[in-house]
Amino acid sequence: MRVDLFDFELPEDRIALRPAEPRDAARLLVVKPRQPLADRTVGDLPGLLEPGDVLVFNDTRVIPAQLTGIRQRGEAMANVDATLHMRVAPDRWLAFMRPAKRLAEGDRIRFGHDGNACFLGNLDATVLEKRDAGEVLLGFDLSGAFLDEALHAVGHIPLPPYIASKRPDDARDLTDYQTVYAKDEGAVAAPTAGLHFTEDLFSALDARGIERRFVTLHVGAGTFLPVKADDTADHKMHAEIGHISRETADALNAARAQGRRIVAVGTTSLRLIESAAQGDGAIEPWSGPTSIFITPGYRFKAVDVLMTNFHLPRSTLFMLVSAFAGLETMRDAYRHAIENRYRFYSYGDASLLFRAEE
Repeated sequence: MRVDLFDFELPEDRIALRPAEPRDAARLLVVKPRQPLADRTVGDLPGLLEPGDVLVFNDTRVIPAQLTGIRQRGEAMANVDATLHMRVAPDRWLAFMRPAKRLAEGDRIRFGHDGNACFLGNLDATVLEKRDAGEVLLGFDLSGAFLDEALHAVGHIPLPPYIASKRPDDARDLTDYQTVYAKDEGAVAAPTAGLHFTEDLFSALDARGIERRFVTLHVGAGTFLPVKADDTADHKMHAEIGHISRETADALNAARAQGRRIVAVGTTSLRLIESAAQGDGAIEPWSGPTSIFITPGYRFKAVDVLMTNFHLPRSTLFMLVSAFAGLETMRDAYRHAIENRYRFYSYGDASLLFRAEE
């Protein structure tokens, strides 16, 4: 499909730089097939779902994956920035580097030169491979838990570029850009639909008889990459590592067999579930990478309802929600959201999408 079909104009002042307070006070646009759009709040979610529905959350935890360093090549030095996006070994990460043109295989990079050094000093790495679109493979001098500790010492929370371009990260982001149920470290971007949930909201969902289950997809920085191709068929998705346990798969399959709905909290949960779903909708345990790319025409196998934030124009995520609820439906919904001053992107408001009827 033509990528320009997924374009729209978004005023700059609709981009949220901070989350709503409290989190569940964010607005929620309800989008149902052949029904008028409904303006609600996230706190209304229990009444918008049915007893027996199963909410599926992504429990990944964001790590401080934004690094500033100095490339050293003999006597020559240059400042570089790295955004880690997928761990491939205990001491190796794929990363997007800026400016990548300053790097070559074999270069040494010292991170943490801004004085925020780890307990062993600065964190050093070697450029092992240079790939397309600014991507490199970094081999760190530290490994495993020692590398993790060093990243927490020298790294920064990797705020999305549309926020980072307007303000630096600060202490508030350490909690704001993390779900209250975050558990498994490895993401370099938050599963942002989950940022709206609070303990009070969980209590209300429990009282309503709504079940919740957890999966893990370590969100990569590739989620923010623009689609530069003119046609969706020419766009390459970056892989992300995910995990669905046997217990969770069995619980979701039991719910489906009983006619109960699967409600994905966020596109990351949806993408992982759909990656693990078989042709008949049965969900298998999953452990490994997925690069699933969902565009209109995709036949959803397992997810019935999707809660998600408002996404960038021409992005793979706007393509996904258009596949789920219908392109014209989502264009109308986004037009309504813009006109009614909904807040967009990671710290913005949310939508509750009911799958288009096939």
